[in-house]
Amino acid sequence: MIMTTAQALVKFLNNQYVSFDGKEERFIDGIFTIFGHGIVVGLGQALDENPGNLKVYQGRNEQGMAHVATAFAKQNNRRKIIACSTSIGPGAANMVTAAATATVNNIPLLMFPGDSFASRQPDPVLQQIEQSYNMGITTNDVFKSICKYWDRINRPDQLMSAMVNAMRVLTDPVDTGAVCIALPQDVQGECFEFPEYFFKKRVHKITRQFAAEEEFEECVNLIKNKKKPIIICGGGVRYSEAGEVLADFAEKFNIPIGETQAGKSSLKASHPMNLGGIGVTGNLASNTIAKDADLVIGIGTRFSDFTTSSKALFKNPNVEFVTINLSRFHASKLDAYKIVGDAKVCINHLNELLTRENYISSYKEEIKDAKQAWKEEMNRLVNIKYGDNFTPIIKYRNEKSVEEFKELTNGVITQTSALGLIREVIDDDAIIVGAAGSLPGDLQRMWETDSINSYHMEYGYSCMGYEIAASLGAKLAEPTKEVYSIVGDGSYLMLHSELITSIQEHKKINVLLFDNCGFGCINNLQMSSGIGNLATEFRYRNDETKKMDGDLIPIDFAKAASGYGLKTYTAKNLEELKEALIDAKKQIVSTLIDIKVLPKTMTDGYDSWWHVGLAEVSNTESVKEAFENSQKQLKNARKY
Repeated sequence: MIMTTAQALVKFLNNQYVSFDGKEERFIDGIFTIFGHGIVVGLGQALDENPGNLKVYQGRNEQGMAHVATAFAKQNNRRKIIACSTSIGPGAANMVTAAATATVNNIPLLMFPGDSFASRQPDPVLQQIEQSYNMGITTNDVFKSICKYWDRINRPDQLMSAMVNAMRVLTDPVDTGAVCIALPQDVQGECFEFPEYFFKKRVHKITRQFAAEEEFEECVNLIKNKKKPIIICGGGVRYSEAGEVLADFAEKFNIPIGETQAGKSSLKASHPMNLGGIGVTGNLASNTIAKDADLVIGIGTRFSDFTTSSKALFKNPNVEFVTINLSRFHASKLDAYKIVGDAKVCINHLNELLTRENYISSYKEEIKDAKQAWKEEMNRLVNIKYGDNFTPIIKYRNEKSVEEFKELTNGVITQTSALGLIREVIDDDAIIVGAAGSLPGDLQRMWETDSINSYHMEYGYSCMGYEIAASLGAKLAEPTKEVYSIVGDGSYLMLHSELITSIQEHKKINVLLFDNCGFGCINNLQMSSGIGNLATEFRYRNDETKKMDGDLIPIDFAKAASGYGLKTYTAKNLEELKEALIDAKKQIVSTLIDIKVLPKTMTDGYDSWWHVGLAEVSNTESVKEAFENSQKQLKNARKY
């Protein structure tokens, strides 16, 4: 069959399916594009002539549309994707951040950046980078360091092996992530007689890998001698759909569970063994139990620094680790006894083996007491209100910021009370999306839901700007549910272009914009490390001092978003916020609530520590003190 490279690509994409637990479904829903000269007359022509079943989406920013695609895949548990295509040069480079985000989170993202001419005849073309030491290098080579698979189609017949390998990686639960197939613009239009078998229906079977029996035996021998284990529920539990079997396992053997950001909402928050978020952004209950645990069972987790508190969370000198993970790489961390396999089938088998041993943990009232203590702390957090003699939660602060913010905006909402109200008002099965700033910490600690997979947090790359685009991706995946982007003003300003795409696609999303006039999370880190208040609040430059220590900069986010066609609101107190939330649920277009949130009213840490690179030498006493405190913590942490 004689076709252009681009036409063959479109036909191939239309015939990709996945099968998981016997359910077969089409793998590629469509393709996002922002057409430029390096893609529009090649792949663009093919999509115009015969897109097949592929839906063509129009992005507004290449990073944004790739975030949409990433979130779509995540919300579909990695079993359905939207591809992304761009022009050459800046269009392609704009996807780099999103590609890294997908790879860190093990989410399949298929990208087709346009490229310069394979023939090199018109070099240098518009938007081409020239490197004098290697004429074969283009912008797209930058993707090599952040993709799970990378290829460039320099001849039409190379498309076949490239796409077969691309699908191998995209449908591999262990090795999935971003895939880059660079498309030189001349090759897109060149033709070749592709064999019919290249276009046959391909069903990629995602199987449940079972671990070796000796791995189970070794772990059972360890577990049966441990008295106070704790389970860490990671993203692998979500993608394996193992939440229910994990809940049964934990209850049967009386083992408490701490959740990572990726694992949260894999099982019900109300489950008696579910302590909630664990680690640096974890809550009091999880971190209290983790401190004394003599065994940590990590299921589907990468053991990031936020999960392990930079390897200082588990303070029992006899603590050991067991892992259940499809990835041998992740399973081998922390010198763990490893079970390399699918979470669901491995938990079930471990259940059988421990049942034969009549195992049960030695916890008595500790789990219940920890949950009760956190319940009381939660009640305190949601009821923190502004008033006379008000003291913000975060002690490291610019003393004038809170009152200055109140005078500027009339906003008196505390961040913790806002989150409590939001949880109370929105639908039980609503999906919330977040990524960066102080909000992920607050949400991992405070957000409770029994709706499975309704907590959509990107905290592997913690990419500012993911939130808005990802909300659209989640909405495309689950169009019948309300989706809320919970985002700070810093992340919103960085990227919100796909709001227009949500309007275009008639896919309503709700933006809950927490405006505290700055990068509040990093301001906390900065000032708690003994550093001054430098470039983390949004302030005018002062003509007298020549520094950014002037007045706070007011922004009317509601007014700006209304120009895009959103239904918008401004909330300066809890009553206005509640009214806005209720009315937003009635709308059929995307909404934005500009929530004026007092600075320094987010949650603080609970028995945790985060290792950051502090200055070893300084003339500032507060910096010296911060470094000394960090060194004390480091002495109690594992070395690797």
